[in-house]
Amino acid sequence: MNKKLHDQLVEEILRARERVYHVNPATPLDKVEIRDIEAQVYLKREDLSTIKAYKWRGAYNAICMLSAEQKKKPIIAASAGNHAQGVALACKKLGLKAKIYMPLSTPQMKQNAVQKHGGDYVEIILVGDSYSDTAAAALKEVEKRDAAFIHPFDNIYTIAGQATIADELVLSGQGPFDYCFIAIGGGGMASGMSTWLRIHYPDMKIIGVEGEGQASMKASIDAGKVVNLEEIDTFCDGTAVKQPGDITYAICKDMLDEIITVSNEEICAAIETTWEVGRFIPEPSGAMGLAGLIKYTQEHPKAIKGKKLVTPICGANMDFSKLRLISANSGVGSNKQHYLRFSLAEKSGSLLGILQDCFSDVNIHAFQYGKISEDIAFPVIGFVASEERWAGILKDLKAKKIRFEDVTNEPDINYRVINYNAHSFKNPVFLNVNFPERKGALRELLKLTSKVSNLCYFNYFYTGEMFGRALMGFEFTEKQNEDVFFAAIDKMGLRYTRIEGETLNRIIL
Repeated sequence: MNKKLHDQLVEEILRARERVYHVNPATPLDKVEIRDIEAQVYLKREDLSTIKAYKWRGAYNAICMLSAEQKKKPIIAASAGNHAQGVALACKKLGLKAKIYMPLSTPQMKQNAVQKHGGDYVEIILVGDSYSDTAAAALKEVEKRDAAFIHPFDNIYTIAGQATIADELVLSGQGPFDYCFIAIGGGGMASGMSTWLRIHYPDMKIIGVEGEGQASMKASIDAGKVVNLEEIDTFCDGTAVKQPGDITYAICKDMLDEIITVSNEEICAAIETTWEVGRFIPEPSGAMGLAGLIKYTQEHPKAIKGKKLVTPICGANMDFSKLRLISANSGVGSNKQHYLRFSLAEKSGSLLGILQDCFSDVNIHAFQYGKISEDIAFPVIGFVASEERWAGILKDLKAKKIRFEDVTNEPDINYRVINYNAHSFKNPVFLNVNFPERKGALRELLKLTSKVSNLCYFNYFYTGEMFGRALMGFEFTEKQNEDVFFAAIDKMGLRYTRIEGETLNRIIL
């Protein structure tokens, strides 16, 4: 970054201080304890701001800097959601009109939030599959109307507004901080924060964090020029930017010590961590910095021991339906959740044998199995275990010469695809089963039923309820064993519903 740009940005950060607090007071800084991290961790709670994200800072500051002539025309903006809310809020407060372009994939919740904050002052236009496509459409409108465009990151006033996050860290009285982990989409927050933090904490290590499938800033810095990614992962929709800005690139390449990348699963694990330490749930992009912090501490435990680490929780504007996917992937991201596919003889008790011999002290959280032949079975077991226990399980399985493969990240596991051959079922009975969600309950059920039946289908996934829910198929070589089977599970006090009629026909056709 050249000196002229640096000096201008510093001056604008000082001026932005007064403006942004017309919209929202300083956000809280929470000190939290995270399991296995021997450092002091602070979370800057931008998710508690007026729009539940930090983008109001830059949007309001940039709009305040427009000329009187520019304010007469509708202001144009493009955003995946949070910047749009910031623009909407600013325009309503200032009595200005805005046309806000958003990607077609923008969650309805974010669209509703923009309308809520902007009211009659904003018009939403949905266009494009990514921010880059949306921005291109917005810029065409800017050219057509000769209107002002409020850039979400590549604007000196937007950057200065975002930098007030760092100013609040400096004024918090909790510093000096040793490390700061900052999520990067287009780089506005990282540019502003790093510039201000570098002045006040020259020895601080400032680390940018990007998603593995959307790391445009890292690619640009590695290439020595601004790079446009052909494809990007949109799981973290708030940071899904194909190309960083020219200004943000110039600043980040000089101000950041390094950029690390995190997987979607690691971000899900970070969201689980926020629930554990504070009972709150940020959106995926909002937890990206924390995911980077956790990953870095795991890889550099000695360097961070006893240090002060800080990261912004950038936002909490997420479609509720995304929670299921986050929950399903959080264990994988924290290296606690594993899936193994076994190759076993297709006979009664073979699955139970594996559970008793190798998983007697392990929390089973998922089963996927369907009978496909009379000779061989391929059940999938999902379990939660520490790295040490995981290594012990693998060693034990190999020592016992049990055939298996790690399928933790395989598509059929992620989408819960269960293959089966219904024609191989013998006198099948299908049940919706509820069993106590405690260690050993499932083993007790299988031990009891294996005496008179063979499992031909099993679909179970841990949901956190008091009772586990599973769809289970049992087959009987002799029809009379059905009566013995039901007598046994009734005696056990098992809650179940038998699947019959057309519903059963649809399953076994």
